[in-house]
Amino acid sequence: MIRCLIVDDESLARRKVRDFLKSHPDFEIVGECTGGKEATEKILYLKPQAVFLDVRIPEMDGFEVLESIEPEFMPEIIFITAHDEYAVKAFDVHAFDYLLKPFTRHRFDEVLRRLRDRLGKQNRESKPRFLDWMRKSFPSGSSADRLIVKVNGRIVVLDIDHIDWIEAQGDYVLIHTGRENYLTRETMQAMESHLKSRKFVRIHRSAIVNLGCVAQLQPIWSGDYKVILRSGVRLTWSRTFRPRER
Repeated sequence: MIRCLIVDDESLARRKVRDFLKSHPDFEIVGECTGGKEATEKILYLKPQAVFLDVRIPEMDGFEVLESIEPEFMPEIIFITAHDEYAVKAFDVHAFDYLLKPFTRHRFDEVLRRLRDRLGKQNRESKPRFLDWMRKSFPSGSSADRLIVKVNGRIVVLDIDHIDWIEAQGDYVLIHTGRENYLTRETMQAMESHLKSRKFVRIHRSAIVNLGCVAQLQPIWSGDYKVILRSGVRLTWSRTFRPRER
């Protein structure tokens, strides 16, 4: 979801942007404001990824708003104005685009398409690098006691002793702990690689278990076993995933 802030002192102009955004469900309007001071406060507080910003607004104009924002908190800026004389200055301050009123839906949709591509590329490039750095800093495996996963856009560091079992859910895995569950976009094979520890065993194509959490093993048909965890969860240990007897 791309978080957007609308800044314009004209109610009809704000309504037009709001109406055009409705047909793009991956864009969320997190706020609207009419003046420069309020815009500065909301950019810092709401942390929008994109701001539709009029140039001529009360208190502070659009350029003064940008001057008050530190670079690390700067969202993508789409200027919206009826005055074409500010275009060169807008791109001097690295605005993403410059919409001249009255703009068409087609022109607006084109801006959103490019904005979507820009933000998507930034996420693909920056987040995996940071996650890789975290995993190197807190290595998983037989000599480590931490598992690093990304959950809902945040990096979570889990104590592996608190993990009961891990369940495959399509393109995701659900990590079950004593108190909380964590859904992350990973494969079971990747989870096995991250948990290079004798205490974790893959017992099924859709389940990895912490052996320290196992309470009982009960033989069932065809050589499979019923695995009962201390939490009461009942799983199946498929013979396909059992070590071969020598």
